[in-house]
Amino acid sequence: MTSQEIRAQFLEFFKSKQHTIVPSAPMVIKNDPTLMFTNAGMNQFKEFFLGNSDPKSTRVTDTQKCLRVSGKHNDLEEVGMDTYHHTMFEMLGNWSFGDYFKEEAIAWAWELLTEVFKVDKDILYVTIFEGDESEGLEKDMEAYNIWKKHIPEDRILLGNKKDNFWEMGDQGPCGPCSEIHIDIRSAEEKAKISGKDLVNHDHPQVVEIWNLVFMQFNRKANGSLESLPAKHVDTGMGFERLCMVLQGKQSNYDTDVFTPLLAKIEAVTKNAYGKDEEKNIAMRVIADHIRAVAFAIADGQLPSNTGAGYVIRRILRRAIRYGFSFLNMTEPFIYELVQTLSDQMSVAFPELKSQQNLIVNVVKEEEQSFLRTLEQGLQLLENVISETEGKQVSGAKAFELYDTFGFPIDLTALILRERGYTLDEAAFEAALQEQKERSRAATKVATGDWTVLIDTKDETFVGYDTLTAAVHITKYRKVESKKDGEMYQLVLDVTPFYAESGGQVGDTGVLKSDDGSTIKITDTKKENNQIIHFTKKLPANPEATFTAIVDAAERAQTCSNHTATHLLHQALRSVLGTHVEQKGSMVRSSYLRFDFSHFSKMTAEELKAVEIFVNNRIAEQLTLEENRKVPFDKAVEEGAMALFGEKYADEVRVIRFGESAELCGGTHVKNTGEIWHFIITGESAVAAGIRRIEAITSDAAKAYFETQTEGFQQVKSVLKNAKDPVKAIEQLQDENTALKKQLEQLLKDKAKGLKNELKEQITEVNGVNFLATKVDLDAGGIKDLAFALGSEVSNLFALFATDQGGKAVLTCYIDKDLAKNKDLNAGTIVRELGKHIQGGGGGQPFFATAGGKNPDGIPAALEAVKSYLS
Repeated sequence: MTSQEIRAQFLEFFKSKQHTIVPSAPMVIKNDPTLMFTNAGMNQFKEFFLGNSDPKSTRVTDTQKCLRVSGKHNDLEEVGMDTYHHTMFEMLGNWSFGDYFKEEAIAWAWELLTEVFKVDKDILYVTIFEGDESEGLEKDMEAYNIWKKHIPEDRILLGNKKDNFWEMGDQGPCGPCSEIHIDIRSAEEKAKISGKDLVNHDHPQVVEIWNLVFMQFNRKANGSLESLPAKHVDTGMGFERLCMVLQGKQSNYDTDVFTPLLAKIEAVTKNAYGKDEEKNIAMRVIADHIRAVAFAIADGQLPSNTGAGYVIRRILRRAIRYGFSFLNMTEPFIYELVQTLSDQMSVAFPELKSQQNLIVNVVKEEEQSFLRTLEQGLQLLENVISETEGKQVSGAKAFELYDTFGFPIDLTALILRERGYTLDEAAFEAALQEQKERSRAATKVATGDWTVLIDTKDETFVGYDTLTAAVHITKYRKVESKKDGEMYQLVLDVTPFYAESGGQVGDTGVLKSDDGSTIKITDTKKENNQIIHFTKKLPANPEATFTAIVDAAERAQTCSNHTATHLLHQALRSVLGTHVEQKGSMVRSSYLRFDFSHFSKMTAEELKAVEIFVNNRIAEQLTLEENRKVPFDKAVEEGAMALFGEKYADEVRVIRFGESAELCGGTHVKNTGEIWHFIITGESAVAAGIRRIEAITSDAAKAYFETQTEGFQQVKSVLKNAKDPVKAIEQLQDENTALKKQLEQLLKDKAKGLKNELKEQITEVNGVNFLATKVDLDAGGIKDLAFALGSEVSNLFALFATDQGGKAVLTCYIDKDLAKNKDLNAGTIVRELGKHIQGGGGGQPFFATAGGKNPDGIPAALEAVKSYLS
């Protein structure tokens, strides 16, 4: 049975049990501040488990692409070392939101595995929660009694809180779980030791394949548990492990999920898989990591130096480093695997095919960049080794290579071992831990429980139609962080405040009480389908009625910029071609930023054409056409653009200005005339095949023109109000060029005359022609003078000093033969003499310069240089 057939059969089985098949959510999470990536199948359903909204179907099933590389679920360092951990993996799941519970979940899991997939019952074990006295939780006898109907009691094992009590996080829904484990060892191995003794002991052939989570509690901020009003089922089965079992393999990497990638790696690197363990690990790492990186890029997350982008860059660099260290790959090659991955998985995940060119370009560029980093790091490591006394390299030095230059610590350790050195690993770990603690302290957020004032799920956003509304606070909680201090988060029954999403910044404003007092709303965000309002203090009476008032000026500027991004998107596709796709945006009140796919830097003519296109649409005063509840398929059929990496509801909002039509939840102007004017302020590269435009509109554009006009008037004033300022500036430039040439000639003449004077000042010191003097020349003139003297005076050692605009410069010239015979080095000499002028420098053994900020030290430097000839 192929992996494609296994995936399809799982979904069809639960469809037959009245489950709705839903698509995988993007792996990259955009509107949840608690997570960077989807790390479990339940992430996209959190709002239902939390009771913030009601699902359209109480039974669903899916295959969810997940990534586990940070935080609580971090499998990165195990990946490749064993045969069953992965960064990116598929999680097959079935879900019940207040519908069925343990009886059906267990029965269906058993039916699917043993009757549909025909897994031998005798190789299966199950675990249940053994209870926890400290939590006041009893053994899960309900699950135990249900399992007894399907499997012998000696195969029902007890699991502790760590293994068999699942929690969403420090707070939130949680509950006991029941895991299904499988023993795929040989008969001989099973005879030696029972499978029950290997469950949850990290044995590569005795592994968990399915976890049935029974959510029945809510974890509060103080650690206590309370029963949920509705009980839910959340199951997750590792697709890759299931394929290993059903295809009769001993490793996930031997299934058809990975074999096409491994075959391609063999072909590209000219290394065979299965013959050398170090190479096997490297090839497993690469096969796993290209999946994670490709899916992340397809979902809109480019590698970068911060946040989620840094995680993706780290995964890709780990793959590059393994190829470099163990497969001898010193040129980019991982990008060549993208085609194989796309061919293999794009039926289930079409985004791989649609974003294939982008993925290839980004991966290739990242490979080239990191290979250059490795080359630089190798040279830096050589310097560290050469400066090391003894055979142990400083952990602090290794950490600097890792932290500042991105040089992998395990590569450092590997090279040191090959060279006969050891690494002070304890010192490295101490430095790394200190950095992590600083990072954790800076980002730690303490979140309190919600104080519920009005028990309702209803929350109505009215911000498309009004900027003010009579509201009530339904619940609030306190949050504390090092960055923001003490804050409060409020949820309102009705709100005109737009929550940050789709690249648009959240609204600010005030909540006004009947007595006239106000509290500021400093930000608005969305979390688990709730609109969260941030404020520094609570109202005196939270249960009162308030008037919510959005900052109208800020909203107007933001609307102007958001609408401009739509017109810009249309303009880019018109000017550059329909290959242009939006790859991200940021919309603030002060400016807009728009990322898009394009293969080259835009020319000045193209940028001008885009500006003209947008401003023409502004001048046409196009009226906003808004349709709020359009079926998704209908909206796309009618030409509305859907953005990659976004998860859309069944019904969507369509924004149209003339021929520009997009699916968008943001706020917009009523008429393009309100934008006033559009100005591009910058165009740059973000990554291979991704460009970025920054622009301003409205009041920011007016301020720009005012500044430019003021500057132009100042230029005219300096030019004595010339009728043609451009012509006047060109004339000044011509005059300046002519004067520069005259000055250069005068300085050359001066140096020539000075040369004859200085020849008279040369004295002999220990058989060397010596000169140390202060001159009034620039750096270029001094260099010409030094070499002119050197060509006429043999065996010359000279030091020149000059004071240029309050800065001291020392220039040392030494005859090449003299430098060699006397073991003199001009670079070393000026570095030492530079201390007198509070500076430093360097250069070649026969010519070097130093600069400093203390001209008063020049006499001391001129005097000290004699010591080098004594």
